[in-house]
Amino acid sequence: MMERHRAVSAEESAAILRLHHAEEWPVGTIAAQLGRHHDTVERVLAQSGLPVTKPSARARLVDPYLPFIHETLAKHPRLRASRLWSMVKKRGYTGSKSAFRAIISRLRPRPHAEAYVRRAVLAGQEGQVDWAHFGKLTVGRAQRDLWAFVMVLAYSRLRFLRFGLRAAMPSFLRGHVESFRFFNAVPRVILYDNLKSAVLEREGDAVRFHPTLLALAGHYRFEPRACAPYRPNEKGRVERAIQDVRDNFFAAREFASVGDLNAQARAWCIEISRERRVPDQKDKTVAEAFFDDKAAMIPIAEDEFPVEERVEVRVGKTPYVRFDKNDYSVPHTHVQRSLTVVATEERVRIVDPETPQTVLADHRRTFDRDQRVEQEGHLRALVEEKRRAHQSRGFDRLFSAVPSARTMMEKLADRGENLGAATSGLLQLLDRVGADLLERAVAEVVVRDRLRLRDVHHEIDRLRYEAGQPTPLSVAVTTDVRALTSVRTHALSTYDRLQSPKGEVDDDDILF
Repeated sequence: MMERHRAVSAEESAAILRLHHAEEWPVGTIAAQLGRHHDTVERVLAQSGLPVTKPSARARLVDPYLPFIHETLAKHPRLRASRLWSMVKKRGYTGSKSAFRAIISRLRPRPHAEAYVRRAVLAGQEGQVDWAHFGKLTVGRAQRDLWAFVMVLAYSRLRFLRFGLRAAMPSFLRGHVESFRFFNAVPRVILYDNLKSAVLEREGDAVRFHPTLLALAGHYRFEPRACAPYRPNEKGRVERAIQDVRDNFFAAREFASVGDLNAQARAWCIEISRERRVPDQKDKTVAEAFFDDKAAMIPIAEDEFPVEERVEVRVGKTPYVRFDKNDYSVPHTHVQRSLTVVATEERVRIVDPETPQTVLADHRRTFDRDQRVEQEGHLRALVEEKRRAHQSRGFDRLFSAVPSARTMMEKLADRGENLGAATSGLLQLLDRVGADLLERAVAEVVVRDRLRLRDVHHEIDRLRYEAGQPTPLSVAVTTDVRALTSVRTHALSTYDRLQSPKGEVDDDDILF
């Protein structure tokens, strides 16, 4: 270890002078060899009265351009090194861009460190709000961003912490409402950074706040205020709270769901409020200082501000609406129409804009992706409607071709019979035997009041037999040409005469 304050002996002084002036060793080498600090070596050389030999500086490529660089940086201290390199290159500089960046980083004028005044805040006067991103969370097949909404009371340092999977305006509003419910009071002023959910536009001190935030402020009677840009002291309390959440709460935290994480966050906020001391008031805990805070805060409104997300959606040919990467079912009577989705982090309700009080569908919300969330009644109603439509088309065709079928169906309906099976069977017969023969058969069974399909089949066979036609086959049983041979049938009365008392049969009545 190099000694810096030990006195230098005469022998060491002589060695330093010899090595430097005779051997031309640099100061650093002498210090390393003698085990002394380089300041000690330089002091001995300076006290000798002899000029100290310094290594000659090697000329650099950038040296001729240093006056131009200093002048340009004095006018434009924030000018990028890449742009300055292009300007110098046009003037003949041949060095690399990476080396030039290192040179500019040393030459760029450093801003003076600014001192900030510690802000003193009255009890109940101010709350500070900010968002913080806590990485990604896997939900099924989806990757969702995990966000934390943080509100800190500036006087007592009591904080509210809530996690969510979105940083949109509905989550921003819900964070406010739940924080007011947690405090059971509202701070008189809430300070925001230039968040898009809070500040739409800013020009100097002129700020245009988001109209929804102004509506929230009017409902709870607090004043929204945007902190000045580049003023970290104005909202340092919430920024320190976010860092504390990262280091002392979220790190290595295990949780089953976002709801479980929020329950743990709420318990943590209550726990630290009882233990920690207020930085400005070491004799008080956060919980004790909150009593003074709450006494000066605005009482909370009895009715809560609506925080639901409202989105206009269009229903296509299928009875589903697309919302936040998933499909939710609606009644089939509302296809090809525009509807409104009213969503919270737990439920998705779908209403008709023309009758907003009537909820068409109410689903559990999922933060997965490409999921189909359905209500059983919606699909059952659609299937029933399709079945009735199919049956209605069958009725129209059947009644048009076979007028007597209407009477048959009416009688079957009175008896509670299955109309679908009867309709399907009659339509198959219509395709096989034609409208004329089926009409005669149906009219006959209606007169006889024997309305089963097998009765219609028997009547068709009888009518074909009397007309000398073969019984129709719906399926070909062979491809042999002999099957197409027409055979004339004989009268069945022949067999009746065989059993007559006389037993006499004419030769002409027998067919061989």
